[in-house]
Amino acid sequence: MRIVYMGSPEFAVAPLERLIQDGHEIAGVFTQRDKPKNRGMKLSFTPVKEAALAHGIPVFQPASFKKEEALQTLEALQADIAVVTAYGMLLPQRALDAPRLGCVNVHASLLPDYRGASPIQQVILQGEEKTGVAIMQMDAGLDTGDILLAEELEIQSGETADSLHDKLAALGAETLSRCLKELEAGRVVPRPQPAECPHYAPRICREDGRIHFTETAQRIDRAARGLTPWPGIFSSLGGKNIKLFGLRAEQGGPEAPCGQILSCDSRCLRVRCADGVVEIAQLQAPGGKRMNCADYFRGHPEEREGRFE
Repeated sequence: MRIVYMGSPEFAVAPLERLIQDGHEIAGVFTQRDKPKNRGMKLSFTPVKEAALAHGIPVFQPASFKKEEALQTLEALQADIAVVTAYGMLLPQRALDAPRLGCVNVHASLLPDYRGASPIQQVILQGEEKTGVAIMQMDAGLDTGDILLAEELEIQSGETADSLHDKLAALGAETLSRCLKELEAGRVVPRPQPAECPHYAPRICREDGRIHFTETAQRIDRAARGLTPWPGIFSSLGGKNIKLFGLRAEQGGPEAPCGQILSCDSRCLRVRCADGVVEIAQLQAPGGKRMNCADYFRGHPEEREGRFE
């Protein structure tokens, strides 16, 4: 098939690579614009752009599809189908209609559950036991189109957003490959989604990484697994937002006010939460280096007997 591919982050690389491996003709790749990164503010390519350039595929980076130029570029490629994976840009109806077979989306959840921008993190935050990938025929709604193919994946105990991301990216690539083969053979029967969505997956923001030790050990554990590496976990100590690394939470332990530091040694810091204790391996102050907790308190002895807010 002649395919236009639309995607931006690392999650979208595996499906693109699989399309190339399967022998499809990639007419062009659309991705987000280059962005300045790090202290030098050097422009950084998206992972999908880097992959496309490595294969010599033309790359297009329109600011939006509200302008005629972007729509004409897409239409001129005369694709059989467009595959969209975490592109990060809304497509108007004219763009959805441009390829002969329309646009399909690789979504990292079992739709209609967890429609939205952060399904991988949200299933961990909500304590789900399974998730998966859905290949969807795109329409004008937010992840509301007909399901073409879906595959389930069990969420393992201790699963993190990082590990689940990699598993779902691989599953997405495999499921997309099978879906396109079934489409070509005329064997796909679209399955309409119900209108209701049990859970939404809104975009994660930096403040979502703030934890409160008035929460339960279970909720703190889910946050630590679901929000690492980004935005990361932090809490307030001594009037500063302190980043927390290597969290492990369990129920039980000595009684104390929530947020109270219980003990600290070279292995970890122990802090009381609503129904248990949270162990923290490393701390990082604003503008400082990440270090083990004992070293941190040598430099900040006044906080050693403190309490996280």
